[in-house]
Amino acid sequence: MRKKPELLIPANNPEVLRCAVNFGADAVYIGGEAFSLRAKAKNFTKEEMAESIRYAHERGVRVHVTANILAHNEDLDQAEAYFLELEKMQPDAILVADPGMFLTARRCCPDVEIHISTQANNTNVGTFRFWRDLGASRVVCARELSLAEIRRIRRELDADEAAGAPHLEIEAFVHGAMCISYSGRCLLSSYFTGRDANHGECTHPCRWKYYVMEESRPGEFLPVEENERGTYIFNSRDLCMIEHLPELADAGIDSLKIEGRMKTALYVASVTRTYRKAIDALAESEECYRAHLDWYREEIRQCTYRRFTTGFYFGRPSAEDMVYESNTYVNESVYLGIAEAVRDGQVMITQRNKFCRGDRIEVMKPDGRNLPAIVVSIRNEDQEEQESAPHPKQLLWLKLQQEDGTDVPVCAGDLLRMHPGAAD
Repeated sequence: MRKKPELLIPANNPEVLRCAVNFGADAVYIGGEAFSLRAKAKNFTKEEMAESIRYAHERGVRVHVTANILAHNEDLDQAEAYFLELEKMQPDAILVADPGMFLTARRCCPDVEIHISTQANNTNVGTFRFWRDLGASRVVCARELSLAEIRRIRRELDADEAAGAPHLEIEAFVHGAMCISYSGRCLLSSYFTGRDANHGECTHPCRWKYYVMEESRPGEFLPVEENERGTYIFNSRDLCMIEHLPELADAGIDSLKIEGRMKTALYVASVTRTYRKAIDALAESEECYRAHLDWYREEIRQCTYRRFTTGFYFGRPSAEDMVYESNTYVNESVYLGIAEAVRDGQVMITQRNKFCRGDRIEVMKPDGRNLPAIVVSIRNEDQEEQESAPHPKQLLWLKLQQEDGTDVPVCAGDLLRMHPGAAD
């Protein structure tokens, strides 16, 4: 068994980054306000990025900054100034896909690792060697690679290292949304809306329902049906490898990457905590890991998902790996907020979804415990009582008790969630 792999978690704002750090990430990847493939995410200002890097580093967590667009000339003109700013902040790595961006990052950030994005179509050992020889320290596998292919790449890279070549790390996606296009290089969004997916502006046309005009009745549209299975013809299931960590470790993957820089703190907390517990259990023994599989399965379903698949890891996906009838997520938990402070038996949160006094909720703790709680009272900033919390982003003070009337032991950083139908 190889060394324990890194758990790499996405974050789209400082709150989610802190959540990832507190719930067990080894590393977090974030995007700035430019050059990231998630332009619709809030992303980080320069000030937020500097503070977030400091917060993570103080807790022993690495920060990777994405700059993985496929650049045009005007992008390269601006990239140098951006990378010089990153050099001052000292993230642990910069992620790029474009050779021009790679060379610019190497020149401007000589003290920062450069990682190669999955967008670079990294599908063979020759490509991994190419980037290693240019100075990259890690390459992210194309999502089209099987475990057998990754295992061969690791074996050949190890042979190179034994002969004197630099060590090259392998990173691979293990959880989250799958892209219908080869290594995520999609033109549909640009064609339909003028928003370029390869510049971070994807409108996700793979999740749309498609229609065709009825020739005999102009102006009337009928759903496009690939066949009797349905009409969401590009909509793939989400990747989930929580049941296959031994196979990932045996393949020699150094970093297990979670997709989701558009997702909520609840998603990040749920997936981080589950994979953290599973990775740590596997490091103890495979028997320990397998003894808790039911808990992993249950917890991973507490974040939003579109049913699950193992992607390309065990062979090419089939029709069973698609969701033809709908593009909606499954939601088995509702995110209420993060405990920001605890004072005089009350918990302060910034409310994210509606709940009411008397509702039964759950307190998620980073150590894996889920504590049932009853909302005994809701007070606003002025300590005025409320029957419910209908206003998003309202600062609230909550009194939470257990069934026996004692206070729930809540700590700052714990996450509050509610299961649909659990309200009293």
